[in-house]
Amino acid sequence: MQSQGRLRWIFLIAVAAIGLNLRPFIASVGPLAENIHAETGLGSYGLAMLTFLPMLLMGCFAFLGPGLERLAGTRPVVLSALATISLGTLMRVFVPNGWTMVATAAVIGVGVAVIQAVFPGIIKREFPDQAGPIAGLYSAMLLGGGALGAQASPVIADLTQSWRAGLGSLAAIGFAALAVAWIGLPNGGHRKPDSNLVRSLLAKPRAWLLMAFFGLVNGGYTSVVVWLAPHYQQLGWGASASGSLLAVMAIFQAIAALCLPLLACRSGTDRRPWLWLTLGCQFAGFAGFAFAPHAAPFVFVAMVGVGLGGCFALSMVVALDHLADPAQATALSAVMQGGGFLLAALPPMIVSALHDLTGSFATGWKWHLGCIVVAAALTARLSPRGYAAAAP
Repeated sequence: MQSQGRLRWIFLIAVAAIGLNLRPFIASVGPLAENIHAETGLGSYGLAMLTFLPMLLMGCFAFLGPGLERLAGTRPVVLSALATISLGTLMRVFVPNGWTMVATAAVIGVGVAVIQAVFPGIIKREFPDQAGPIAGLYSAMLLGGGALGAQASPVIADLTQSWRAGLGSLAAIGFAALAVAWIGLPNGGHRKPDSNLVRSLLAKPRAWLLMAFFGLVNGGYTSVVVWLAPHYQQLGWGASASGSLLAVMAIFQAIAALCLPLLACRSGTDRRPWLWLTLGCQFAGFAGFAFAPHAAPFVFVAMVGVGLGGCFALSMVVALDHLADPAQATALSAVMQGGGFLLAALPPMIVSALHDLTGSFATGWKWHLGCIVVAAALTARLSPRGYAAAAP
C-alpha cells in the first residue's frame, strides 16, 4: 500500500512536469517579437504563424492521438512526444532565420498535440474518482508553463544578448520532464481505444458542440499570447515589462485552473455557473484591453488569466464528465481538442489582419468580446442532462 501511494505521488509529479512543458514555446515568443522581427524580418503574419501553425497541428494530431495510443501504447507515445518538444525547443538556439523558427514551432506543436490528446485519458484511468481535481493540476501546470516562458525568455535573452538563447534555453525543462516521466508514467495493461472510436464520436452533435466551445475559449488565449505584448509595446512598454504582463496572466490562469475545478466538483455536477463566471472574467479583461488599456493593465491580465485558465480546465473536466470509460473519455477529449485547436489557430491571424487594417490591436480585442458572447450562449447547452448524447 505504501509503495502504491509512493507511485501515485511520482505520477502526480510527472503530471505536473509534463503539463509545464506544453505552453512555454508559445508564450515565450510574444515578449521577443520585436527582436525576432528586427533580426529576421519576420512580419506580423509570420509572427502569427508561430502560433497558428502549432495550433493547427495540435488540432490535426489530436484526432490521431487515440490511434497512436492504440498502436504504440500510452507510455511510449508520451515519452516520444516529450522528446520531440524538447528537441524542437533546443533547435531554436540554432535557427538561421524566421521561417526556420516557424518550422521549430511546427515540430514542437506535433509533440504538444500528441500529449494533449492522450493525457486526459491517463488521468481518468489512474484517478477515476478524482479526475476533475487532477485535470485541474494538469491544466494549472500547463498554463503555469506559459508564465515561465513569458517571463524567463526575455530575461535570458537580455542576459545572453540573444533571443535565440532566450527561446532555446526552455528545452532544459523539457529534458527534466522527460526524466521524471520515464520514472513516473505507468506501464501498459489498460484497454486501448477502439479503432473507430473517434469516427463514432464525430457523428455526435455533442462532440461538435464541445469543439466549438473549446475553440472559442482557446482562441482568446492564442491571440493574447501572440499580440498582448506587441500591443503594449506599441503603447510604449519594453519587452521585459510586456513579458511581465503575460507572466502575471499565466499565473492567474494557473491558479484558476487549479482551484476552480476543485470548487466546481464540490458544488454538484453542473459546471455551467462556473463556466459563465470564467467567461465574465474574460469579457471584463478584454474590454479593458480594447477601451482603456492604460487604466489597470495588470488587473485586466489577471481577469483574463482567471477567465481563460478556469475555462480551459473546466472544459477538460466537462469532457471527462461525459463518459465514464477512460478510453472513451480520452477519445472525446481528443476530439474536443482537435476541432477546438483548429478553430483556435485562426484568431491570431484575424487579430493581425484587423491590426493591419486599423493600425491598432483594439479592434481585435473587441472582436474577441463577440466570441465570448457566443461561447456564453453555447455554455447553456452543456447541461449534465445532455452528457449521454456523447456516448459512442
